[in-house]
Amino acid sequence: MVSHSELRSLFCSADAVCFDVDSTVIREEGIDELARFCGVEDAVSEMTRRAMGGAVPFKAALTERLELIRPSREQVQRLLAEHPPHLTPGIRELISRLHEHNVQVFLISGGFRSIVEHVASKLSIPAANVFANRLKFYFNGEYAGFDETQPTAESGGKGKVIKFLKEKFHFKKIVMIGDGATDLEACPPADAFIGFGGNVIRQQVKDNAKWYITDFVELLRELED
Repeated sequence: MVSHSELRSLFCSADAVCFDVDSTVIREEGIDELARFCGVEDAVSEMTRRAMGGAVPFKAALTERLELIRPSREQVQRLLAEHPPHLTPGIRELISRLHEHNVQVFLISGGFRSIVEHVASKLSIPAANVFANRLKFYFNGEYAGFDETQPTAESGGKGKVIKFLKEKFHFKKIVMIGDGATDLEACPPADAFIGFGGNVIRQQVKDNAKWYITDFVELLRELED
């Protein structure tokens, strides 16, 4: 059983920190925003709530929601132009501080790469450090499904990405930070998990996280000591 002080020192000495994106790095759930933009918000947000609570296998929930939304390439581009995601307060400073400490920062999301790369660019995170689901479009821009081979399309996918990062870069200590069940289950292979409830509190995560925060200022303070 890792103590809270051990967790804190692990965070401060991590080689890499992986962040979930929806409701963690940004205030919204990207898929719900896309659904709202495409006029099917209510049905989709209920499915998201069930998926985040761990009640439905992730890929099944993603497939079902995307079949309802069926976003075109143009709709995704317009969403980013007209309603760009809002960064969670404190995240820009936290990631900047991690970069100053030469910590590698990755974004691992069950959301969509086109949205997550947009967020990454705002935080000086290279696109190579983004792991997310790829929407597919026909040549005329209509929705054609999503890339089901991406690890993030599966339940347990975030853990697979972290395992891959450890093998590729030989990281000794990886910390996962996020709000949802899929983030919690990524530890192990992550060496530590920090639950985040600054945008939405998911009871299962709050109850099971050894370290649970509602403000990124708490982590910034750790890096200042």
